[in-house]
Amino acid sequence: MVKAADIGSKRLINLAPDAWVQWVTQRPEVVAKEILGSEFHWISRETDVLVKAYSATHGDFLVLNELQLRYTTQMPLRMRAYAALAQERYRLPTYPVLINILPPPSTLTIVNSYEQEFLGLRAIQDYRVINLWEIDAEIVFQQPLPSLLPFVPILRGGGEISVVQRALQALRADEQLNELESLLAFFASFVLDTPLVQQIMRWDMAVLRESPWYHEIEQRGIQEGARRQLIRVLEHRFGEISHEVEVRLEGKNVEQLENLMDSAIAVNSLDEFVQILST
Repeated sequence: MVKAADIGSKRLINLAPDAWVQWVTQRPEVVAKEILGSEFHWISRETDVLVKAYSATHGDFLVLNELQLRYTTQMPLRMRAYAALAQERYRLPTYPVLINILPPPSTLTIVNSYEQEFLGLRAIQDYRVINLWEIDAEIVFQQPLPSLLPFVPILRGGGEISVVQRALQALRADEQLNELESLLAFFASFVLDTPLVQQIMRWDMAVLRESPWYHEIEQRGIQEGARRQLIRVLEHRFGEISHEVEVRLEGKNVEQLENLMDSAIAVNSLDEFVQILST
């Protein structure tokens, strides 16, 4: 029996694996055979799901699903590494798919391939990109795609209260799905007032804390708070700072931002701080 708190990527895709692999590959003849282990020795991530699929045209192959809360500049390299590890382990062709849940900062451009050239040698890995905010919410109900029901509020056209309630009704109508209500509430809070969300659906923090996306959002909230505090200190000391400096701070983790805060307090000019930022 699946635990009520099991609301990660593997659980969601396993709700309707055939519908999922057909959607991500855009090939209606593909069927899912089994969910495979995606732990590769020293690497294990809760947001990766590896599905063994089959089609009469292509035979057995792997669908590597990476559900990422927000796209980062590290994703192309990660997709290259995971695709290679999966293919090496299972000796099957691999179809990598990156599903971005929330839009990244406007300064980041989402790419669908990894490319590197070094000493005349090239490494290339293409992968499909699906941005959930670009997906029409109506598709979830029409196909149907139960794996995407918790994400309806952040899909295109899904932020209306009537559409969220429609998703809620679909979850409550199916015993297998109603445990996902808290995850639907979580993403609804991105587009609707939290008191309204709590009024119309269950908000179980014990369940939400088991979601890998909850922890990532919590961590990113801490990171963003540290970045904003650093910017305030710089502006207080040196006046308005350039957009370029703000952009360069976006990729820093909490520890790096804390070290830069020490520098921001100690330096005598913004130029001196920028030099430290460049090292």
